[in-house]
Amino acid sequence: MIDFDAYVKYSRPGPRYTSYPTALEFSDKFDHKAYINELENRDKSRPLSLYLHLPFCRSACYFCGCNVIYTSKEDKKERYIEYLAKELELLSRHLDTNAPVLQMHFGGGTPTFYNAEQLDKIIRLIKAKFPNFMSEAEISCEIDPRFLTDEQLDVLVSHGFNRISYGVQDFDEKVQKEIHRIQPYEITKNAVDMARAKGINSINMDLIYGLPYQTLESFKTTLDKALMLSPDRLAVFNYAHVPWIKKSMRKFDEATLPSPKTKLEILKYTAEFFIKNGYKMIGMDHFAKPNDELFGALANGTLHRNFQGYTTKGGADLIGIGLTSIGEGKRYYAQNYKDMDEYEKALDSGILPYAKGVYLNDEDLLRKAVIMSLMSNFALDIKAVEAEFKIDFFDHFNGELKELEDLSEFVSVTPDKISVNETGTLIIRNIAMCFDEYMIKFKDSKNSFSKTI
Repeated sequence: MIDFDAYVKYSRPGPRYTSYPTALEFSDKFDHKAYINELENRDKSRPLSLYLHLPFCRSACYFCGCNVIYTSKEDKKERYIEYLAKELELLSRHLDTNAPVLQMHFGGGTPTFYNAEQLDKIIRLIKAKFPNFMSEAEISCEIDPRFLTDEQLDVLVSHGFNRISYGVQDFDEKVQKEIHRIQPYEITKNAVDMARAKGINSINMDLIYGLPYQTLESFKTTLDKALMLSPDRLAVFNYAHVPWIKKSMRKFDEATLPSPKTKLEILKYTAEFFIKNGYKMIGMDHFAKPNDELFGALANGTLHRNFQGYTTKGGADLIGIGLTSIGEGKRYYAQNYKDMDEYEKALDSGILPYAKGVYLNDEDLLRKAVIMSLMSNFALDIKAVEAEFKIDFFDHFNGELKELEDLSEFVSVTPDKISVNETGTLIIRNIAMCFDEYMIKFKDSKNSFSKTI
């Protein structure tokens, strides 16, 4: 029996580690010239992964932490397509766009806020510059079930999209009303049925725990309904309450947010529920059916964590396209402008809309490997790290291992391996933070990261 009250002391601000170093370390020290140099001299043996950001939504979902623009104006969407074309043209001058593409993902915003004709135009623009999609490429799109038509699905399928991710968050009517996202179960079911009928065999569903008015009992009902739709994967995210960044989150009465104890109970129940019903847990917040390729990636060491969560396509250079999108190479992260005027101004000047990023030194690469292994596998092969980075692990991380001793009831350390036990997975972010050398800057800050619990 887990004493959830005892866990409350571990609720502190901390990164989700979709990158290391985190986005708070991005700056213009890694400048435009340095980014171009990375693109032009990339390792040709690495395939490409493309992320396209389509930032528009019709209205605000108050829980959302994404970079979005609210509009109902058709001309804004058309204008954005014109600037995507400019960005793609500039990318082709600095990047070998004939390189094999292993993955492409459309995120938002609401990608299907664009109509079928517009989606077709966008995809054709991309494929005109990146013609070499691999036969095994994962091509995916985030979809709001409230904005989906047969015509849009036909376009996606015709262009080889083979994975769809539906935003659900919660099926409870009271929660939906509070977060300003009314989405009855029937709408989501219809969207899932539509995709299955079109031959899309991999469907993901996003849920969020920690939202206003959620209880363990209410979330049990949401899980039951989600299971009825039999998604191939689920991502069950911890709500990141960051009202100092996202003004819409200030609309919530914080007294209605579930306590850390309740959130832990929800997380534990969720993991047990999906495992009991034939899914397996991947990392800290993903679940998948046993035949899913996530498990092959986990077994052969290619499971990767990035700004979209867990993915099978490790070893690829991620190219961010569009407003605020983030790219990732072997030694860098690069982010485009978040402001539309700055984004357009750069492109009108004939330069990529790169705003800031970070270049990873040798120590960053080492710590990234350690943290991402813990986040993905709940374990670390110490001997493999020593061999790759030519270090004595216990000497190099002497201070970090002393800090880890405070979490010894959740973590075991042998000469060969660090292992996190089942209860430790509930606080894996806290465990990973022990190896984050940048956290010292934020030890007294309450407005840097969301709470780990």
